[in-house]
Amino acid sequence: MKKLITLLAAAVVTMTAVADEGMWLLPYLQKMNIADMHAKGLKLEAEDIYSINKGSLKDAIVIFGNGCTGEVVSPEGLVFTNHHCGYPSIQALSSVEHDYLKDGFWAMSNEEELPAPDLTVTFIRQIIDVTPDVLGNVPSIAQGQERADLVNKNIEALREKLEAENPGKTINIQSFFGGNQYFAFVMEIFRDIRLVGTPPNSIGKFGGDTDNWMWPRHTGDFSVFRIYADKNNQPADYSAENVPYKADEFLKVSLDGYKADDFTMIMGFPGSTERFMTSYEIDEMLSVSGPQRVAIRGARQDILMEDMLASDKVRIQYSSKYANSSNYWKNTIGMMRGIEKLNVKAKKQALEAEFQAWADAETLPEEGYSNALNMIRESISGMTPYNASLQYLSEAMARAVEILTPAASANYLMSDTMTDAQMEQLKAIYAQFYKDYNMPTDRKVAKKMLRMVKENVKELPSIFTEVIDTQFGGDTDAYVDYLYDNSVFTDEQKALAATAEQVAADPAVALMKSLVEKMGELSEKAAEFRRQYADGHRLYVAGLMRMQPDKAWYSDANFTIRLTYGQVLPYEPADGVLYEYYTTLKGVMEKEDPENHEFVVPEKLKELYEAKDFGPYANCKGEMPVAFLANCDITGGNSGSPMLNAKGELIGLAFDGNWEAMSGDIAFEPEVQRTIGVDVRYVLFVIDKFGGAGWLLDEMTIVKDNSKDGCQVKEQKATKKSDKKSRKADRKRK
Repeated sequence: MKKLITLLAAAVVTMTAVADEGMWLLPYLQKMNIADMHAKGLKLEAEDIYSINKGSLKDAIVIFGNGCTGEVVSPEGLVFTNHHCGYPSIQALSSVEHDYLKDGFWAMSNEEELPAPDLTVTFIRQIIDVTPDVLGNVPSIAQGQERADLVNKNIEALREKLEAENPGKTINIQSFFGGNQYFAFVMEIFRDIRLVGTPPNSIGKFGGDTDNWMWPRHTGDFSVFRIYADKNNQPADYSAENVPYKADEFLKVSLDGYKADDFTMIMGFPGSTERFMTSYEIDEMLSVSGPQRVAIRGARQDILMEDMLASDKVRIQYSSKYANSSNYWKNTIGMMRGIEKLNVKAKKQALEAEFQAWADAETLPEEGYSNALNMIRESISGMTPYNASLQYLSEAMARAVEILTPAASANYLMSDTMTDAQMEQLKAIYAQFYKDYNMPTDRKVAKKMLRMVKENVKELPSIFTEVIDTQFGGDTDAYVDYLYDNSVFTDEQKALAATAEQVAADPAVALMKSLVEKMGELSEKAAEFRRQYADGHRLYVAGLMRMQPDKAWYSDANFTIRLTYGQVLPYEPADGVLYEYYTTLKGVMEKEDPENHEFVVPEKLKELYEAKDFGPYANCKGEMPVAFLANCDITGGNSGSPMLNAKGELIGLAFDGNWEAMSGDIAFEPEVQRTIGVDVRYVLFVIDKFGGAGWLLDEMTIVKDNSKDGCQVKEQKATKKSDKKSRKADRKRK
């Protein structure tokens, strides 16, 4: 095992990074990336970005909520993130009377900032390579449950040790490179987070699903929050006595903008990539999990949208639910399209053939590399039938049929011996759930979902055979009507008044139990194949790194902090088509369609545009920039990540990728892969000119270096060229 650890460390830290692909681990920047970053234009040192001895840029980057990134932009704990990242909180704070989704919200003082329920912001205080602690006593030949048990035991012991050394902190120990390396992250979680400002949907979600994942984009995808702490600047639950968090490290905000080829970097928390995916897994995605996800989510979304368009109340209740579903739905469509169009499977097969030839010729059978691909192939084949059914039961029932949520909570908490604390917990769950619940919508969804499950799942929950078939003649619609007509969980007051006996006999509880039982059975059947896949994947990743020791390797994304870097660049999506690298407010006006809710433009924004009242936020051409492109390597979880210039100053917020490179989570496509970011100048313009909340800018450090203005650089070149021509003409005359 020591040999493997040494090999991995050498493979990770001794190469020179190439291209712009890569989600790089911060502790390795000095050894792996800094020379290449300097060559591309970076003005900072690695220690300025990540340091174990002093404050650095890393300390201004936070996990926002459970799946996004944010950045601290003032010493008073002000945080920028994407509008779609803040959307669940904005929705939770909205009502028909205070429709912050439609109208936006701008606090004009700290006192007006709104506590966001259940929202957290997390700082990474320390990063530790713990590979020897986790794998040091694990035999290299250990596999399956034996290996998993040893690794898990070591992780738990290490977590206890680190928790004792870091009181009040949370310890997150993650595997990298398919389980060949481990890092521990010491995290500090702040629990009092307040909404400070958000543009209306007509800015923050401009373009809606139509423009999602597309370029050119004209979306002001940002929102503003603030971290609060106790009087000792420590994390605390919400209290009126809490004060704005005092940040030692925060980002400067630049008005300089950018030009083509300018260096840029992004730091954040990419959620998940599968760059080591094999052709076997691609086959499964294209034939099973991808089409199923598109079909299930698409059917549910159609029902939600119909009801949302018919009622403001339902629109507010379901906006966040719809957005969470539709984003990955469209991502899946684009990913399958990209995999096929860019011939990703063939590229994977070529690499696999090379790997197998190398493993057979250069490694010993007992090392396991020669069997790695066979293990992956067999495990995918074995798992797929069970996973296909699990996906349907999860997506179409557990997540989609909402009545199951309060039923599960009541079944877990409610009994004849229920304590007062348990009752209060259940009341809180009900209050949060029913605020955003519309029974008629849920009934429609349930009818569609159960029909789809019956048509597509071979191993059905017992409720289908024992109740739907026997009592309702197989008519799922009739069963759903019975369910919603007789369950106490269709209404908050009925749920609160229900006795333990009523809950136990409720049809929604019966459906939930049947579903959980079947999902457990399917998961258990797939478990051995999952363990086999984990072993094969680990050996394949380690073998690839051993086969190509001169390649710069980075681990797949796993929602741990990473850095990616590249340049501001246009791209050519097709023959004869060139996409410019930035968009402006002019494009918003050109896309306006008052009859389409996705392309409505606020009147005040139109007035500011007509008056060209852009303040100091316009570029040197007098345009109001909105969004821009860079060839950096990001994925979900990077939403809200800061896009930084060569001096580490904030120039934008990453919020999307582009349609032509949707296969990027599996294979990076350097010619067409782009990050889409909202220009920070547009963010400031909307806050100040549109929202009237200029007081927020007063606490930021906003910088501008006129000598770096892109237009002025061009003008200087033009002047030099003109001067050269003039001197040449003078020489001729002489």
